[in-house]
Amino acid sequence: MSIPQDLYPSDEDLIFEEEILRNPFTLKLWWRYLAARRDAPFKKRKILYERAVKALPGSYKLWHAYLRERMETVRDLPIHHEQYEVLNNTFERALVTMHKMPRIWTMYLQVLTDQKLITRARRTFDRAMRSLPVTQHDRLWEPYLKFVSQSGIPIETSLRVYRRYLKFDPTHIEEFIEFLLASERWQEGAERLAEVLNDEGFQSIKGKTRHQLWLELCNLLTKHANEVSGLKVDAIIRGGIRKFTDEVGRLWTSLADYYIRRGLFEKARDIYEEGMTTVITVRDFSMIFDAYSQFEESMLLAKMEARDAETDDEGEVTEIESKDENGELDAKRGMDERKKGGAGLLADIDLRELPRFWLNDTNDINLRLARLEYLMERRPELVSSVLLRQNPHNVQEWHRRAKLFADNPARQILTYTEAVRTVDPFKAVGKPHTLWIAFAHLYERHNDLVNARVIFEKAVQVNYKAVDDLASVWCEWSETELRHKNFKGARALLRRATTEPSLAVKRRVQAEGDEPVQMKLYRCLKVWSFYVDLEESLGTLETTRAVYERIIELKIATPQMIINFALLLEDHKYFEDAFKVYEKGVQVFKYPHVRDIWITYLSKFVNRYGGKKLERARDLFEQAVEKAPPEDVKPLYLQYAKLEELHGLAPHAMAVYNRAAKAVPDNEKMAIYEIYIARAAGVYGIPRTRSIYEQAIESGLPDKDVKAMCMKYAELERNLGEIDRARAIYIHASQMADPRSDTEFWEKWNEFEVQHGNEDTFREMLRIRRSVSASYSQMHFILPEYLMQKDQGKMSLEETVDTLKRAGVPEDEMAALERQLAPSGALARTIKDGVKAVSFVSGGIEGATKPQADIRNPDEIDIGEEGEGSEAENEVEGFTERQIPDAVFGKLADKKQLLQQQEDGSGKGEEKECDEQPLGALERFKRQRRQ
Repeated sequence: MSIPQDLYPSDEDLIFEEEILRNPFTLKLWWRYLAARRDAPFKKRKILYERAVKALPGSYKLWHAYLRERMETVRDLPIHHEQYEVLNNTFERALVTMHKMPRIWTMYLQVLTDQKLITRARRTFDRAMRSLPVTQHDRLWEPYLKFVSQSGIPIETSLRVYRRYLKFDPTHIEEFIEFLLASERWQEGAERLAEVLNDEGFQSIKGKTRHQLWLELCNLLTKHANEVSGLKVDAIIRGGIRKFTDEVGRLWTSLADYYIRRGLFEKARDIYEEGMTTVITVRDFSMIFDAYSQFEESMLLAKMEARDAETDDEGEVTEIESKDENGELDAKRGMDERKKGGAGLLADIDLRELPRFWLNDTNDINLRLARLEYLMERRPELVSSVLLRQNPHNVQEWHRRAKLFADNPARQILTYTEAVRTVDPFKAVGKPHTLWIAFAHLYERHNDLVNARVIFEKAVQVNYKAVDDLASVWCEWSETELRHKNFKGARALLRRATTEPSLAVKRRVQAEGDEPVQMKLYRCLKVWSFYVDLEESLGTLETTRAVYERIIELKIATPQMIINFALLLEDHKYFEDAFKVYEKGVQVFKYPHVRDIWITYLSKFVNRYGGKKLERARDLFEQAVEKAPPEDVKPLYLQYAKLEELHGLAPHAMAVYNRAAKAVPDNEKMAIYEIYIARAAGVYGIPRTRSIYEQAIESGLPDKDVKAMCMKYAELERNLGEIDRARAIYIHASQMADPRSDTEFWEKWNEFEVQHGNEDTFREMLRIRRSVSASYSQMHFILPEYLMQKDQGKMSLEETVDTLKRAGVPEDEMAALERQLAPSGALARTIKDGVKAVSFVSGGIEGATKPQADIRNPDEIDIGEEGEGSEAENEVEGFTERQIPDAVFGKLADKKQLLQQQEDGSGKGEEKECDEQPLGALERFKRQRRQ
């Protein structure tokens, strides 16, 4: 065969040819020659490659490049093209020397896989594994498994390959199982999956848990029950039920589904029933119940469809039945059932001997319908059983279960019997004694009092967790006897319940170390309360007194019991005995429990004796107020004062009110002082109330109460005609009245000045209002928050100003001048409770020994009485103008005359302007400071 001319070496190739001729076994020369002719046609490059690999058959680089180029040439050709065979032969020639190169094998295997040459590829994979070392087999198994997993590969071939692969790497058994399931090899797949689950050291490479593998096995066994054999499906699924408690419902339904697919319907029903009676969660129960109900519905529907399908042959069947009188038809039906695959007891019985047996009846639709209805009716009971399996000591659930059988007393009795046997009082959720009580009431409702007493007798012997539970049982038992008119028996029961155990019994129980609640029942107040009520209603005075005295002796009495005992004695005219009971009560109890006893005791004593035993009553009141805390002393003092008013002396009553005002808390002082003032006014007259007002103002009342008291005091002084004293009170109270909020106070003062003041006093009121408003504004908007909250806002005006000065806030000029010019005795300052406060300056009392002038302000300007009566004829802005005497201005009047003499030369206009604009108080104070 001649070679075409264009494939011969050209003149440009002579250089490479000469070098190759000189040294044909040098890879570098051949590679440089191929690189120089990279653009040449493949036919020419093929000749170069063939010459090169012939000269260097062991060169991996040449063979790899040659094979890749040959693979590129056949890429776009169909797989049945002859060039593929040439490529395969080339690979075979390369593998003669390259059989240790895994890359050459993988390229060759990929080509064979693409050509769908199954046998040749399989044999080549085997040759490759025999040629390569085991350490490089992992590079071959991946394409090998991919190859055998293709469609068209015989299943047996794939299985053999996978089994060989598992010998190489057993950890990939999950892939083999997935392949088996995909190939519908259910039997081997189930066996392999069971082997995996039996291997305790198995670790899934796909991250599956044993739980997931169990579920996969259960699904496999149940869905393909007829295809899988040799495995104990029931034991496997039950093992999963015991081990995986979170999927119990699903596993039970899977097991039932397995028997359904096997055609064992009765066995499936047994599985459903067993599952519903063993699960402990409502979720699992709902899953099983839903599956069970669907199963019954499907069976009923299938039976009805089968009967409808047989209606067409009804005439023929009727004719055969009329001719068959010896049971031949039943036998024929049984044989037909056997032929259809029927198994079980009926298949082994000669049906001709049982022609009319109910099991031989194929029309069992009514039976199946009854089964479904019975299942639906049992659902509440089954749910209750599930909840009780979760916690058998749940008392409320036992009660709800008993209500389910409201129409069946026998079932209720069984339920309560099981409940009282099951519930442990120390583990119970709820009150376990209510089960015994409900059990006894069940018999009582059916007029079986004998058995009800038996139940109560057993109930009182139970060791409950709390004494109150046992006491409730005794009380219910006694109430049951009362409902049936057995009064003597009810009292006997409570007498028995309150009997103290003997000393021998106490010693024996103490030796055992576990003291039951029955040993503590005799000190239970609940039983004693019921007992004493019963004795009051049905017993005598002696028995009732004995019960009350026993209660007091045991030291379990309550204040209400003390009061009830005393009232009982009073009803029977035993007054001194009742007072002795009160005395015991006030000695036993402390505040606040004894408060009601004291109030009742004092009221009863005063009502009984009045003023006959006044000293004894005073001693009782003194004891009461001495032991009472400040928050409880108010009613006692008021009661004490009322006693003195009615049967004692007025000074004593006033002294009691005075003590009460000092003893009660600050928030109640206002009410006491109001009563005190009203009583003092009625006894001594209104002028004598001044000292009480002053005492109230200085007693530490809250600011709002001080303002209210000052307003009342000022109104009193105004009514008495003491205008200056009333004005001084208003000035004192102004430091506690914010003009922005306390508008009532300033309106009152304004009305007072309009009626009784003059221009100067009104200006002074306005000045004080501005000063107080400025002080409150600075205090609220500039002071830090902790200063605003200090002592609930009880900061005095002067302390506020001092704090503002330390904070760098400039002081009001008018207030500063007043503070500098104010005399030291104008307002006395005291320290109360750590807070600096401005105390009230008393204006004196009419009729006092000390003259009025001695106690008034020494810097007060004496205004003559004649100035009060002279009124101007005209009025300016609603104020009556009065002539002000020169004595009001003091030295300022002389200075004014001197200034007028010095300014005579300035003109009459200026003098007139000076007269029309008198000096203000601020300017006068400034000039006084300069002098």
